[in-house]
Amino acid sequence: MTKAHHLPLIPGKIYHLFNRAVGNEKLFNSKENYLYFLRKYGEHSKAVCDTYCYCLLPNHFHLLVKIKDDKNITDHFQRIKGKEPDVYDNIKLSDFIMERVGNWLNSYTKAFNKMYNRKGALFMDYTKRTEIEKDNDFCKIIHYILANPVHHGLVKTIEEWPYSSYHSFLSDSPTRLLRNEILDWFGGKKQFMEFHRQPIHLKLSSLLEVNL
Repeated sequence: MTKAHHLPLIPGKIYHLFNRAVGNEKLFNSKENYLYFLRKYGEHSKAVCDTYCYCLLPNHFHLLVKIKDDKNITDHFQRIKGKEPDVYDNIKLSDFIMERVGNWLNSYTKAFNKMYNRKGALFMDYTKRTEIEKDNDFCKIIHYILANPVHHGLVKTIEEWPYSSYHSFLSDSPTRLLRNEILDWFGGKKQFMEFHRQPIHLKLSSLLEVNL
């Protein structure tokens, strides 16, 4: 597991993404805020990454994503920028992907500021990311993300929190999440539910939340 504030986002790799509100601000004041945030995320992210899971909390959010392959990223780069990127320039592609993230957060901030008559930044300057490199970290990070509301004392069980992707994994409704891939990884819905009944891995929690 590699962590860095400016870690490049490389096509085909898996990352935990995190950002939080500035100061003591809140990102969400209503159910409508949460839903709008997810809708804007879908609009801005669908061309550059696929989503394994997410969790939105009042003052921060967590995502686990897989960056799309080189062809998808370079094709989207060409559509947006009107030119082909250097296929060997991972930094340029990473900056382009982070630009999509920035556009998403900025669009939400503008709408939030207008709704609540506020001004200025809402999110921290940089969305932090951790590359998930080991198979045995994959299940742990999903559990950490989905159990985050429990970790922060907002609810007593994962099932109680409405603003995560947990219930999507137990549903048969259409979803953009990589649901089948996740359930296959855990061995099915029953095993997925059983895994998420265990306590949060404290060492992992410490690693991911240090200096946030």
